[in-house]
Amino acid sequence: MPFILNIDTAVKSASVCLADGQNIVATAISPSEKESAAWLHVAIQNLFQTHQINLQKIEAVAVSAGPGSYTGLRVGMATAKGLCYALSVPLITVSTLQMMAASALSFATPAQLLCPMIDARRMEVFTALYDRSLKEVLPSTNMVLNETSFEDQLKENKILFFGNGSEKAKTLINHVRASFVHIETTAENMVDLSNEKFAQGQFSDIAYTEPFYGKEFHSPISKKNY
Repeated sequence: MPFILNIDTAVKSASVCLADGQNIVATAISPSEKESAAWLHVAIQNLFQTHQINLQKIEAVAVSAGPGSYTGLRVGMATAKGLCYALSVPLITVSTLQMMAASALSFATPAQLLCPMIDARRMEVFTALYDRSLKEVLPSTNMVLNETSFEDQLKENKILFFGNGSEKAKTLINHVRASFVHIETTAENMVDLSNEKFAQGQFSDIAYTEPFYGKEFHSPISKKNY
């Protein structure tokens, strides 16, 4: 079974997970939501040292590729690429929303569809819909929520909404087939997805792969007259 280092810096708290196939060897979760860059490299080093595992044992590095925090995604991708270059191992990228959907599979619910949501400020969210086999039903999109959001899908399906963007949805979507729950997602929820991609040889180009931000990033630089 492949020995894979899984890295997530896209959701609220950064995390890393070492896995030997489907067996989780060790996990570390950042205690802060805003210090991924300072925490990540030290956490990876400590994880290997604590468990007396040689870095050379890694057969691939998997990273949550977005959507999510712009800064977090850059940090995670740069770290994953650096390790892949140094160790000459392949890079695996995993959709953050699909990773979140995987974290909901263990939650007891009659819902046929899983709807992870990431807060994108104001009434906007990054979201997608997955069935319980984690197949994409609605592609990843940035959506401005309103009272009719997911109206068509809720006519025939029970949907479980979760993620930090679902709090906004809860104030607008009032439907008998809609349910809302708090679920924590970590790099552990990448394990099955990264293993599957490794087995299928679905690797990403180390040189040219970029995070999926969900929408164009705009710098808050003010305009000045010169």
